[in-house]
Amino acid sequence: MEEYYLSCEDSLEGVFTGIYDAYLKKKPHEQIHICVGEEENYRLFAVYETCLPDAKKTASVARTIVREFGQEAYLSICRALASREMDKGEAVYKAVVAGFAMKNKKELMGNLSNPYIHRVFEMARFTANEAHYHVEFLRFKELENGILYAVIGPKNNVLTFIVPHFADRLPLENFVIHDEKRDIYAVHPAKKDWYLVCGDEETGRPERRCSDGERKYSELFSCFFHTIAIKERESYGLQRNMLPIRYREYMTEFQENEKYKK
Repeated sequence: MEEYYLSCEDSLEGVFTGIYDAYLKKKPHEQIHICVGEEENYRLFAVYETCLPDAKKTASVARTIVREFGQEAYLSICRALASREMDKGEAVYKAVVAGFAMKNKKELMGNLSNPYIHRVFEMARFTANEAHYHVEFLRFKELENGILYAVIGPKNNVLTFIVPHFADRLPLENFVIHDEKRDIYAVHPAKKDWYLVCGDEETGRPERRCSDGERKYSELFSCFFHTIAIKERESYGLQRNMLPIRYREYMTEFQENEKYKK
């Protein structure tokens, strides 16, 4: 039995295009697989095809998912596709296939007995938790030009999930959030909508020298943070549980204290 492997770009647009093309083949879904990126080891007796992202196909799949499965299921799928896991394309595709076979399609994400739906649920939960952590732990610094600048290094591609939070709360501020792992910038001009910029574009590279006021307040905040603690009640195990170490290198209060670094 001939197997088909559709290689997609590591993005929501890439995977949604792959799902659209998979249905166009009119083949049993067990014979079709979606892989993110290129396969390292090609399989014998398998046909490999490359799916280039297509805006119309992406929009069609997105509308179908929202209409058939609901907005919450669509959001879970979007979160799963922001995961760093490379099996996300296959999991989302087979979860959608399983959803169409259900009597009550609105209960898609509740059908955790299906291994693919369960996998989508796991990846979506991990991404949502990481996005929540970054909303809590992200630290802005004021640059000399007045822009508020923050750096993050998430495991998953959560930038688009955290920017709306700050755009809603800081509508009058010019700010930039930089995902240094993927070299992507979220740029928010004051009183305007935010947008993404790739790192190779000069518009996404603001000067990073902090203002004099920022340096003074950073020192004061760091001093306050490290002197207010009661040494007899310090619990590094509890601290690591509440605030994972990997977030601390991007936080003002930990950057000047060596014992909190990795």
